[in-house]
Amino acid sequence: MGDITTSIHTPSWESTVKRKRAIRTAAIAPYIEHGIIFPDPLTDIDDIEELAGFMARGEKSVEQVILSYISKAVAAHETTNCLTEVNFKSALERARSLDEYFKTNGKTIGPLHGIPITLKDQFNVKGLDSTIGYVGGAFKPAQDDALVVKILQDLGAVVMAKTNLPQSIMWCETDNPLFGLTTHPRNPLFTPGGSTGGEGALLSLHGSLVGWGTDIGGSIRIPSSINGLYGLKPCSARLPYQGVPVSTDGQEHVPSSIGPMTRSLSSLTHITRSVISSSPWIHDPRVVPIPWREDMYTEIQSRPLVIGVLYDDNVVHPHPPITRVLKEAVMQLEAAGHEIVEWEPSLHKECIAIMDQFYTADGGEDIRNSIAIGGEPYIPHVEALVNRGAPISVYAYWQLNKQKFAAQTAYLEKWNNIKSKSGKMVDILLMPVMPHVAVPHRTTRWVGYTKVWNVLDYTAMSFPAGVVSSSKDPVEETYKPRSDLDAFNTSLYDPSSMDGYSVGLQIVGRRFEEEKVLGAAKVIEGVLKKDKQL
Repeated sequence: MGDITTSIHTPSWESTVKRKRAIRTAAIAPYIEHGIIFPDPLTDIDDIEELAGFMARGEKSVEQVILSYISKAVAAHETTNCLTEVNFKSALERARSLDEYFKTNGKTIGPLHGIPITLKDQFNVKGLDSTIGYVGGAFKPAQDDALVVKILQDLGAVVMAKTNLPQSIMWCETDNPLFGLTTHPRNPLFTPGGSTGGEGALLSLHGSLVGWGTDIGGSIRIPSSINGLYGLKPCSARLPYQGVPVSTDGQEHVPSSIGPMTRSLSSLTHITRSVISSSPWIHDPRVVPIPWREDMYTEIQSRPLVIGVLYDDNVVHPHPPITRVLKEAVMQLEAAGHEIVEWEPSLHKECIAIMDQFYTADGGEDIRNSIAIGGEPYIPHVEALVNRGAPISVYAYWQLNKQKFAAQTAYLEKWNNIKSKSGKMVDILLMPVMPHVAVPHRTTRWVGYTKVWNVLDYTAMSFPAGVVSSSKDPVEETYKPRSDLDAFNTSLYDPSSMDGYSVGLQIVGRRFEEEKVLGAAKVIEGVLKKDKQL
């Protein structure tokens, strides 16, 4: 008798994609409103505490708020393709339960009662996939919520959806074979940034009030900057990463950070304070037990700041509107009595070179294995990344870690030794987030302005500081690029097509200085807003 063989049919990656997208379409369909979407006062509120106040006073129900945000989220998705996992039905069930709690108890469940949140498709939500942009991650629902999701829900928040990201997350744009390309809210030919680009697009179009992303090289700060938002990359051990799958999971040489994205600084501060105040270190051993330090947050606001300013990293020159907005901010801050110290980019190239070696220490094995599960094609940037080099030995890896520690020590000493004219140490740095604003798809190349702070594990945040002006920001005809990379970036600038696009700046503090950075941001924004009103 011959052998009997049994073949198990494995779906093609295309059929998996088709099924997954069909489920998303079906989940959105009941909430599509045909016709003009009118402005909604509820979704125009950018401050968490203001929106929460309406529900705490019983003036608005949570169900009303979530329905309003669902309407905006659907419209945002139709414009940008930003959603992955749609949780609207469960969100409305949660909203009704919160309304019943309020009706029964006469109080809210917590400071985030009824606040709509969305999550990068990397955060585990029980019953939903966390694909990280891989086809092989589809139809493998999480068995439990990420710790930060549990904390947010315990505080009263409502999880509405998860949002798009690039294949592997290792890119600062947003595209993958599973869910497709996410586009900029203003122009479908432009990228919203990445890797938390779905959140950037959704928040920009008021489809969420608070988004959560991850950042291992700029993935919170870049889409925040491109979409006119606020985004915080805390020190990697400040907020809980438990239950957040990531490419190269298990590496601790340059840990990824989770962080919030919002439409206002007050919301960014409020959500950060709320999560830290929940004592996440009790459940996640990687989180340091540092409570929220209100004294650090207020002290930095009580005196003139000493601000180190970096205009150019001497690798890729920022486009004219970024330099103009930064120079205008410096002039306004100086006029308000704050001390300015020009910061030079020594050690930046060295830190970035170390990080680039870490990115490919496994020779791309982790990403290759993940893509092999689904069988989909690589997007070009990811293919280039995995083919960049061979895996290194354990001994070579140890040497690389020694280089990292030496670079971190050298930068610490650099910061300690730079003083203002009055002899004071620099409080924070002010600098570009990227060398450009929103650009066409697949043209981002240089993230050195952000990822240097991941190597050092410093606190950094981005905030909207201005917009491109075609009249104020002409092409620099006399500028001579330093390299092919610099020349390529220079060639991207088009003041006509970029007119009106957001210009973000970055505030940087040292390790575990989240309160200081957020407090300094409040001072800086106060000066810039006051100047605009004059």
